[in-house]
Amino acid sequence: MGCSSEHPPNAAQTVRCRDSVTIVAEDGATFTLKDRDNNGKVDAVDLQSKALLLDAPKQQGKNRFEVTTPQAIAAVRGTKWAVDVQETRTSVLVLRGQVAVRRPAGAGPVVLGPGQGVDVDQGTAPLVVKRWQPARVAALLARLGQ
Repeated sequence: MGCSSEHPPNAAQTVRCRDSVTIVAEDGATFTLKDRDNNGKVDAVDLQSKALLLDAPKQQGKNRFEVTTPQAIAAVRGTKWAVDVQETRTSVLVLRGQVAVRRPAGAGPVVLGPGQGVDVDQGTAPLVVKRWQPARVAALLARLGQ
């Protein structure tokens, strides 16, 4: 899919794709790159564990770059954001731009802006957008070598 990877020992892995998508994966993260429309470009990631930091340019047309996890789907139109999968929860943090987050079988999405995050569990309670405290943001970004 036109991607290259750098993975120093005991450090975050960086994946750069020819369509200007950059993905920084926490050491030990389990994820799969996807090309949903078979055009040779990465347009989605299936994240199963740990955290990713993504920087994706604005997509053409109605295509939205998506990250799917066991608990959530996060879709964007050009932004920088982080997705963290734990055993029973997915957390999404937006650093730049906007991200729509929903449960796979849930109601309409919530939309996050810069500095906002949401924790998605396996329940059915409404998703609550919160401004993340600087310590929480710093801890997640440190895991990603930022």
